Amino acid sequence: IHRLEKGIIMQPRRPIFATDYVGETVEFYKIAITQCSVDSASIDSSEIEWAHDVLIKYFATVEKGNSKVDEARKLFKECESVYSPAKGSVSKSPYIKSDAAKSDISYEDLLKLSLQRRSVRWFQKKKVPRELIDKALMIGRQAPTACNRLPYEYRVFDDPVMVKKVAGLPFGAGGYSHQIPTIIVVVGKLESYFSPRDRHAIYIDSSLATMSFLFALETLGLSSSVINWPDFEPLERKMQKTLGLDTSERVVMLVAVGYADPKGGIPFSQKKSLDVLRTYNRLAE
Repeated sequence: IHRLEKGIIMQPRRPIFATDYVGETVEFYKIAITQCSVDSASIDSSEIEWAHDVLIKYFATVEKGNSKVDEARKLFKECESVYSPAKGSVSKSPYIKSDAAKSDISYEDLLKLSLQRRSVRWFQKKKVPRELIDKALMIGRQAPTACNRLPYEYRVFDDPVMVKKVAGLPFGAGGYSHQIPTIIVVVGKLESYFSPRDRHAIYIDSSLATMSFLFALETLGLSSSVINWPDFEPLERKMQKTLGLDTSERVVMLVAVGYADPKGGIPFSQKKSLDVLRTYNRLAE
């Protein structure tokens, strides 16, 4: 579906495109809507709506006359009798940039937020509301991912016994894991990719999402600390057993979340200057 989206917005757009995979895409769409009609809890309805709207846009955009496209169009029309989105729902098909929602956040506001966010390791003995975690994750999931796959999940633990067990596994939480209110394990999903060449994407995509998640927590009055997960096989096996992870699931990092202890210390952590971190137009001589 996302490949279709990218074809729709291409400049210049080809009159006929996606002939190699549009048939397979519609076939999988048919399977998905059938599954959704039988067991709505087993599949995300919002993704079904997105797929439907993109396919509507695709078939309205691409020219007729290609046998593969016409065959896929016919199958999609048959699917319309099985599924159609609710009346009045907002279209989830590609749109132009000028129609995008505008934010009132200024650069200065974002800079202030980035300076506010610090790694907090000392928390109040106060439960973190799950609805705030979910609200922050709504921001995190908007981060870009390769082919819109979102190849990760967040394992959230707020039961004190479970938090103590999970937070005690990584080396980086020694000395303060005992008072973490909520611990989150960020898990990358290798099953999201067909080729080993893309296996690195789970680390990039989940990290982008987590950074947005951390900023969102700050706006909700919550603090956090990222706990490094080492590439250390004995710990990997321990975490896999503790969480019941599949061999295709990889721990990327852990995140401690809670209400900051107002008297808790925070390292200053001076950052490197831009002249050290950044160059322009630099190639090998």
